[in-house]
Amino acid sequence: MDAKVDIPLTERAAHLRTAIVRTARRLRQEAAAETTGLTPTSVAALATIERHGPLTPSEIADIERVKRPTITRTLGCLEREGLIDRTQDPSDKRSALVAINGAGRERLRRLRKRKNAYLARRMRDLTDAEVETLERAAEILERMREGEQL
Repeated sequence: MDAKVDIPLTERAAHLRTAIVRTARRLRQEAAAETTGLTPTSVAALATIERHGPLTPSEIADIERVKRPTITRTLGCLEREGLIDRTQDPSDKRSALVAINGAGRERLRRLRKRKNAYLARRMRDLTDAEVETLERAAEILERMREGEQL
């Protein structure tokens, strides 16, 4: 019988988690030169604004699963860096809408380019079958993540 069959799912999950966390950490380190003044939380919020915006601060907090004071600080950082614009929410004059601007899009583009280049360098040494396996794993991870979306 295959030894892998006997490994409990929780142990497999722990191994997967460790690999994901270490890879994510390495990608953050690779992008560090581009993120001067930005935390990983700020970069994640900026990407959320790009993907779903314009949004209210409360909507961003909900998507990022953080408290409103945390997103308020994060948006302050992004605004100081000149990466977002705020406008009055036409449906609620007491609130603002936050949108990414050209500088924010350019910062994300550079960050993604650095991270993609790092992964591409690492993948060059893999076999075609291993690259295909990683592609399939990425699809599965996306499907798992989409299952938890709001």
